[in-house]
Formats: sequence, C-alpha cells, structure tokens
Amino acid sequence: MHTSVQKTPNHLQGTRAYLSGPMDFIRSRAEEKKNGWRNRVGQFLAAYGVTVLDPWSKPQVRGLYEYGREGLDTQHIRERWTFQRGAKGAAARAHCSGKFRETQHVDLRMVDSSDFLIAYCPTNIYSVGTPHEIIVCRLQHKPVLFVSPPVTFPALAELREHLRDDPVGTKLLDQLTAEVPIKLNPRGIPSLWYVPLVGGDHFFDGFGFRYYQKLFHWPHSHLDSLEVSRRLENPLLPFLERLAARIPRKWDSRSKRLVQNDDWLLWDLPH
Repeated sequence: MHTSVQKTPNHLQGTRAYLSGPMDFIRSRAEEKKNGWRNRVGQFLAAYGVTVLDPWSKPQVRGLYEYGREGLDTQHIRERWTFQRGAKGAAARAHCSGKFRETQHVDLRMVDSSDFLIAYCPTNIYSVGTPHEIIVCRLQHKPVLFVSPPVTFPALAELREHLRDDPVGTKLLDQLTAEVPIKLNPRGIPSLWYVPLVGGDHFFDGFGFRYYQKLFHWPHSHLDSLEVSRRLENPLLPFLERLAARIPRKWDSRSKRLVQNDDWLLWDLPH
C-alpha cells in the first residue's frame, strides 16, 4: 500500500538514500530481510519521493544479470573459508574474496550514488561493512544519519533472578556473559570514534515508528517492542519529516550557534 505524506516544499523529492546496517551477525537473516527496520524506513522515505537503495534488494545492474546480489545463501560463502597455508588454502580464500567482491562493489557503488546514508548501529552487533560504508560516505562529505539504540537484555536479568539459588548456574551465566561478551548500553552511547566522523548533529536514539504506525498500517512487531517502553529523545523519522521541509543546521563550536550545514547538498536538477 502506497502512503503519501509529501508536503510542499519537499527537499527529499528525487533524492537517494542508502540503508546501512548489520546483515551478518544478527539473530536471523531471513527475519531481518522480511521484517527488518529497512522495510519500514524504506516505505517512509518512498512516501517522500526518495529512491531507496537497500542492500537486501539491490538494483539490477544493466548487462550483468544478478551481479552482486545478496540473499540468505550468502552465508554459504563462509563454508569455504580456511586459514590453511599453501595453494589449497589460498585458493579457498580467493574463492571467498571473489564471490563477495561483487557484493562489496555494488554496496559501495550504492553509497557513492546516494545523497545521504542512514546507518543502524546497535553496539552489541559486530559489523564491518557498515563502518566501511559510513567512512566512504563521510569522505564524500555526505550526511550520515546514525541510529544508536539502547542495548539491554531483559531476559538476562530474568535468568539471573531465576538462577539466584543455583550457584553453579549463576557461575556459568557469569562466565557466558564474559565470554560473549554481553555489554549493556542502556543509553545507546555510540563508539566515540563515530562522533567526529559522523558529526554530532546526526545521532538518533531510535526510529520513532510508533508516531507513524497508523499512517502506514504497520502491524506490531519486535521493532515496536524495542521502542515502546522508553521515551525517545531524538527519533529519526520525525527528523526526516522536518528535513523534507527545511534543511537542518549544525552546531558551530567557534561561534557557539547553529549555522548552515553544507553537508546537505541535495541537487535541484532540471527534469
């Protein structure tokens, strides 16, 4: 169902946005592809006339059928990996490199083609492609909208309470949390390396799906459970709605005031 929320002016009309975030070390690639955050954010952006570049649904490359496509079977590439020395090991690693190079090529090309990038970066999920894409985007002086949600583990607290009178179970649980490791981040504070890279004006503590749930007819899902129990200080979707009407400003530490943000170069090209 197409939902239009376009208003005049609409600075987002005709722009392109790339959706970056973990795809490998997540709970379920199948669930993420079908019901992940990219689906809702992509629908929201499309309603403002944005072309969404989604690594789960890469555009077809002219003349190169299925080039760089990434699906649920991409994980099978890992099965060929080895640290073995010699020709056999080198050949296996070359296979992994060659198979995934197409995916890397297409994803980075989509970053090149985008006007801005939205990155979802929970601190408990290991990711390499996402930092690479963020760096490529920032080297081109394009905006990165960085979502860093709180990271909590309610089931962990419940399990610890359940094992309160079980010293062996408690010891094993402590050992597991140290080995994983399980690191709480209830304030969603991003790695400080990201702050000067992204710029302090483009960090968000959630998406704010609940504010648009009825408009887009989104059924309740795990995405809502992550946000419904807390107050969002700076959600992404309301920012995008404001962005459509007005180019955001940035804080200048020298003048101690908000100034023009020239990262937002959105072309006004003739049709």
